[in-house]
Formats: sequence, C-alpha cells, structure tokens
Amino acid sequence: MMRRAIEIVEVGPRDGLQNEKIALETEQKLELIHRLEAAGVRRMETVSFVNPRRVPQMAGAKDIAAALPRAPGRSRIGLVLNERGFDRCLQTNCDEANIVICASDSFGIRNQGAGVGEQIAAMQAMMAKRPGKDALRVSVTVSVAFGCPFEGEVPAERMRDIVAAAAAVEIDEIVLADTIGMADPWTVQARVEAAREVAPSTPLQMHFHDTRNTGLANVFASVEAGIDVLDAAVGGLGGCPFAPNATGNVGTEDLVYMLERAGFSTGLDLDALIGIGNWISGLLGKTPSASVTRAGRFPPAG
Repeated sequence: MMRRAIEIVEVGPRDGLQNEKIALETEQKLELIHRLEAAGVRRMETVSFVNPRRVPQMAGAKDIAAALPRAPGRSRIGLVLNERGFDRCLQTNCDEANIVICASDSFGIRNQGAGVGEQIAAMQAMMAKRPGKDALRVSVTVSVAFGCPFEGEVPAERMRDIVAAAAAVEIDEIVLADTIGMADPWTVQARVEAAREVAPSTPLQMHFHDTRNTGLANVFASVEAGIDVLDAAVGGLGGCPFAPNATGNVGTEDLVYMLERAGFSTGLDLDALIGIGNWISGLLGKTPSASVTRAGRFPPAG
C-alpha cells in the first residue's frame, strides 16, 4: 500500500528570513534555495515583493527570481501584498503568486496599509490581471486566521468570508495561517471544516508558527482533518516584523521527522535538512529552533 503523501511547502527563504536581524546577501539566499531543492524541496516561497525599505531582509527579489529559471517539477513562489507587488511578480520567473489577506483590520493596516475589505478588493483586481491558470498559479494566505496581536480572537465568520471571497475568484489554493502561533488543535479542525463549507472544491493548506509550542500539535490536527499541504521553515526560522513577539515557523526537519515516523511520505531528505538548518542558523548567528536539528534524528544515521 502506498503511503499517504504530504506536500511540504518550504517558506524558509521568505518567512524564515524576513524578521532576522542579519540581512543575507542575494548569493546567500540563492545558496539556501539551491540547498533546499537538493534536499528534495519542490515547492518553495523564494521571494517577497514588498518594499525593501520596510522589510530590508527581503531586498533583491527581482535578482533572486531572475537567477531561478522555471524548471519542471519545481515551483518558486513570490509573496505579494498588493497590486504593485503582483505586477512585479508577473514580470519575473515566479511559478506562483501568494496573495496575503489579513483577517483583521488592525493587522492589515500595519502589514500592508489596508483593512480587510480593501485587501479583498485588491485580490479581486489582481485576479483580473492574472494571465491564466497555466501561466501563473495563485494562492491566498489568510494571515492571522486564528488570532490577531492587536484585536485578539479573530471570529470564524470573518475567516469564512475571506475564504469565500477567494473561492469566488477561483484561487488555486487557500492557506490558513496562524501567524502569531496562538491556535490550538481543536480550533484548527473547526476552522478547516468552516473553510470547506464555503470553499468545498478549493484545496486548503496550513501555515503554523510555534510561538506557544502548539505548532506540531496543530499540524497533527490538520493531517487528521485531511490536509495534505503544510508550510514549514528549515531550522524553525521565521517571524513577522509586524507581529510583536512572533517566533519561528514549525521547523521543516521537525515536520519531516514526525510525518515520516508515522508512515507518511514527504519526499524530503531529513539528514540534508538538518545540515541546512545548522548551516543557515550559523549564518544568522543563532541556535537552530528546530528540535530535530538540535537533538539529531532517531535512530541515528548509520
């Protein structure tokens, strides 16, 4: 019997680096991307089309995209926050655009200068510019889909409204993001069900931060709910410049270790990921946040 496959979307080169004190050079970012692809990563957030004055760690997006020509079996994703970013993405080799819609006005205004309604209208305008499904895949990430650092709990109805609006314009995939790492497994399952009610034919993807040590528990709840696509960042890197006290994503190594131990298939090389986690953390002058990179695999290799 074939093992159930879980697709891991690597977000280390984007979400993993955007909140670090040290801004890597373009060549270092490209080396990270190439190392991750050599470890088996097939889908990855490689760049963010944001204003580098606001997020200097994301500078060089155009050069990075230009150095990554399209290749069979690989999908490089560009994050966009507005129409200007979407236009820039269209001018590059990116295989996918990931549009962010924040589920609270307060977070949206801080993150991209727009409330929820304005962000939905911007998404609709971007989709009107889309060159076609075959030319560019488009996903939507519902940021702070569970809770906002400024407004507190985010109502499930608001998340449902955003998901419904995304499904209405035929978004290829919808990502529910626990941007500040406050969700719990039971709420995760309930929100997956709520999203499916209004977007039954649109694939769902989950994005978890481990701020309050619930990241892997929320991954487990997602997999049990039938989710087959999950975000992660090598080394457990990550955080948001506009979310106070935000910490890293679920570590790719931790996710691969847990899933492979349970019999799922990820197609990723755990030992290579551990090496990358140590390498990139060293460049950034920090200890890896991913537990498996600190403790090592089990049983030990060899």
